[in-house]
Amino acid sequence: MTLPQLPKELVARAVADALAEDLGLAGDLTTDATVDADARADAVIASRQAGVIAGLDLAEAAFAAMDPSVRFERVKTDGDRVDKGDVVARISGNARAILTGERVALNYLGRLSGIASLTRRYVDAIAGTKAGIADTRKTTPGLRAFEKYAVRCGGGQNHRTGLFDAILIKDNHIVAAGGVETAIARARASAGHMVKIEVEVDTLDQLALVLDHQVDAVLLDNMAPDTLAKAVKMVDGRVLTEASGGVNLTTVRAIADSGVDLISVGALTHSASVLDLGLDFES
Repeated sequence: MTLPQLPKELVARAVADALAEDLGLAGDLTTDATVDADARADAVIASRQAGVIAGLDLAEAAFAAMDPSVRFERVKTDGDRVDKGDVVARISGNARAILTGERVALNYLGRLSGIASLTRRYVDAIAGTKAGIADTRKTTPGLRAFEKYAVRCGGGQNHRTGLFDAILIKDNHIVAAGGVETAIARARASAGHMVKIEVEVDTLDQLALVLDHQVDAVLLDNMAPDTLAKAVKMVDGRVLTEASGGVNLTTVRAIADSGVDLISVGALTHSASVLDLGLDFES
């Protein structure tokens, strides 16, 4: 698996903001009161349940921000599967720095690993089909780049990053524009040659109308698997087909078996549980 590189500046800024929120104006009262300033410690981060790891860059940056001399050894890498009890990383250095950075490191690592783990469950559920699993824009404000990265760690694909990198004409756009034909014509006139245009449809009649126009993809919204199969046959490979709506781990296999190219799943980022990870000092 080839993963994109998270920009170091983005990681550093996110970690700095999280540490500032946690430390406030007074700092870590408990650690500063109970632990000697020059105390040293060795610690491990281990998984308390099975899953997929994502977010090690952020975890490492949290400790480095407290003390650049803290050593962070990756036992696992982003995208690796783990079982309960597996060691993910080893940390050694100033005890105060490790204790103060612990929660920010685990918050990012647990959140992103939870997304990667759920994504992997969806990807595994459709194994053997042509479909891919993609995310949506239903992300935590301020964390989109990291959450979409976590989807990649779980074997999924990224849909558009934001409103700026593709045109997706949805039902409300069609109403506001005065019809689907008008909306497509305006989009085509406005878009540069590198910008893809996708149109949402929820009936086969709407699909037939859209296919008479120059689009790159169709979003087949809330269609039952048998209707999706008919839609795929109508499209006949002319444009990319994306299924969305009503997707869960129970329904995703039937949706994939319909022959669609892509299945977008908002739950990957808005409903993923945190992967339970813990940091413990070694005595």
